Amino acid sequence: MSKYIVLITMTEQGTKNIAKQDAPQQIEETTKILEEAGCKMIDHYILMGEYDFVAIFEAESDEVMMTQLLRMNAGGNFTTKTLKAFTMKEFAEIVKNSDLKDQKCNSCCC
Repeated sequence: MSKYIVLITMTEQGTKNIAKQDAPQQIEETTKILEEAGCKMIDHYILMGEYDFVAIFEAESDEVMMTQLLRMNAGGNFTTKTLKAFTMKEFAEIVKNSDLKDQKCNSCCC
């Protein structure tokens, strides 16, 4: 399964709604819905700074993840930026299977 890092920013609507609703319960309910659709939330954190939350997901495919992101964003409570993540093992396999070793770099930094 692919892994995704989702950076979440609350909208003005979302900030107003968080005070009216039980945020931890909402996160739990959202997690259940995502898992039923093929996404698994591995972990999530509340942040201070540019982003309000970060969540780490696994999904069966990019299409499954994208569909769930569209559903999550449709409520208007937050916006997301999503990064596809690779483990070091996956990265090593990508490098191993690439032809990077045979490439000659014409860049000034090599």
